Amino acid sequence: MAVDITIPSPGESITEVSLSGWLKDDGAYVEKDELLAEIESDKATLELRAPAAGALKIVTKKGDGIKVGTVVAAIDTAGAKPSSSAAATAVAASGASAAAPSGASAGASSGGTKVSGVAKKVAAEKGVDTAAIAGTGPSGRVMKDDVLAATTASTPAAAAAPTAAAPAPSSTEPKVRVAAAPVAGSRGVRREKMTKLRQKIAERLVHAQHTAAMLTTFNECDMTEVMRLRTEHKDAFEKRFGVGLGFMSFFVKAAVSALQKYPRVNAYIVGQGADTEIEYHDYSDIAVAVGTEKGLVVPVLRNAEALSFAGVESAIKDFALRAKDGKLTVDEMTGGTFTISNGGVYGSLMSTPILNPPQSAILGMHAIKKRAVEDPKNPGQVALRPMMYLALSYDHRIIDGAEAVGFLVHIKDLIEKPERLLFA
Repeated sequence: MAVDITIPSPGESITEVSLSGWLKDDGAYVEKDELLAEIESDKATLELRAPAAGALKIVTKKGDGIKVGTVVAAIDTAGAKPSSSAAATAVAASGASAAAPSGASAGASSGGTKVSGVAKKVAAEKGVDTAAIAGTGPSGRVMKDDVLAATTASTPAAAAAPTAAAPAPSSTEPKVRVAAAPVAGSRGVRREKMTKLRQKIAERLVHAQHTAAMLTTFNECDMTEVMRLRTEHKDAFEKRFGVGLGFMSFFVKAAVSALQKYPRVNAYIVGQGADTEIEYHDYSDIAVAVGTEKGLVVPVLRNAEALSFAGVESAIKDFALRAKDGKLTVDEMTGGTFTISNGGVYGSLMSTPILNPPQSAILGMHAIKKRAVEDPKNPGQVALRPMMYLALSYDHRIIDGAEAVGFLVHIKDLIEKPERLLFA
């Protein structure tokens, strides 16, 4: 009996995926739920596992643009499981290759090492033996970062090529001064396929610039009071809720208040021409930009208006950890009525963030720097204060300049006097 292996649907709006290759050979015996391959969509990477035990029959080796629901392999459940003696014979017949395994499948089987699916894929590309890597994941599981670290450590430094000594010139030959050839650095060139996620990010960013009347307004806020509150209460906060108190929760709560006061910042433009409408939202689904190795993802805090400070911080921490491991689901990254991007964690002093369609606005946070400003407690006097530049990029088709400026000033006021968040 044959059990088909089809491409599952990563999400409602995704119809095509990429299949980078199989971790098992055609005809190999596989156990039920064993990892066979990974499929990549424009939003997430998913694992393809065996639906039953048996012999693997591969139909599609690899490729891009494979439709969801396509049969790419099958499992012959009548296939006999090879005995241990037959497996030993097969290993002996492989010769020297068995002594120096390379690629994902060799690394996964050596010594029974547990290896994540992404780590197998990276190991296969880099030619790394995962059996020799100490895993840092749960139960010693080898993760992607472990493979990358092993690859970096094993790369030998380029040795300088010895230069043969030139013969001494004859006394009868004219003495010619020859300039020494400059020592050139590496001029290597490499290309790698752009991932589906990176392609989708590029497509959305260009689409946003071409379709929206995008404009950015700036302001700055004094972070003194927020930093004071954070310093005073961070230990008690972490002890009680098990998560650190960061700046993002203050800005999320301030943004929720501002979105309620300026509802068009929280709205979409829907339709075209005579059928164009403004879709308002009574809720605040705030997307938080998170940087990963594969690109920027924006998981969404659903109904952020109902979340406490602890709820916001816990959700953001969970998003960051799972984004790093590629475990965010498509549903968690879909939707959102407003976005907050914190370039300050990377040291950005000021930027003009790009809209996240179909949203109409995005708030950019930046690095906190001490600057000389007028002391609010002593007018006319200059003081050194921790300041942050804020940027609001918005679609001028739906949001007027006065609204955008008012929105940003509202956030500034709440951050500079955070006790107002109790009444916002």
